[in-house]
Amino acid sequence: MALNVQHSLLALLLLGTDVLIRIHGQETSVSEAWTNKSCKCDCDGAESPTEFSIMGSGSLMKGVDCMPECPYHRPLGFEAGSVSPDQVTCSNQEQYTSWFSSWLPSKARLNSQGFGCAWLSKFQDNSQWLQIDLKEVMVVSGILSQGRCDADEWVTKYSVQYRTDDKLNWIYYKDQTGNNRVFYGNSDRSSSVQNLLRPPIVARYIRILPLGWHTRIALRLELLICMKKCM
Repeated sequence: MALNVQHSLLALLLLGTDVLIRIHGQETSVSEAWTNKSCKCDCDGAESPTEFSIMGSGSLMKGVDCMPECPYHRPLGFEAGSVSPDQVTCSNQEQYTSWFSSWLPSKARLNSQGFGCAWLSKFQDNSQWLQIDLKEVMVVSGILSQGRCDADEWVTKYSVQYRTDDKLNWIYYKDQTGNNRVFYGNSDRSSSVQNLLRPPIVARYIRILPLGWHTRIALRLELLICMKKCM
């Protein structure tokens, strides 16, 4: 009698193990199938980094339509100085005279120091913006922001607009609920705050629109450009 009970328990144990193995196998196959469908970019290290190329005549770029986030990033060149002053403009720029002529939008460069180390908005309201012309359509994958280097002035939150051509309307970057995404910025003058764009933006023109600020709208920044290969 005891022997029969032991045999029955052993059979049930083996049956349960077999079921678990089959379930695990099904989960593994589902996971592998999903991985095969997801977009990945390999880092071969042998080639120099290149941006994503445009597909056809539309605004989509290769790999971006199914890419939840960028695999690699590089700075556009605000800090390095490769972004020229004429690429950066702002609202009411024609009024930036006298003292404000030292705080033009082209001064909005990450880690800049000394007098004129940031863009200072002449007006403190939600109608102000800082605009970057990338000169060509690129994949923008992130934004780094700082406040003014020599005073307690910074942007606490902002939204982002973009467009691929100057003849098109501006598009707000949206969150998962379809609302305009609010990016949270700085809480001091020196720390750099990074906001990655998931998914990245395909555009030539980018606008930063301050929504909140401490004392005054003051901004230093860097844009991150998406790369399909590692540095």
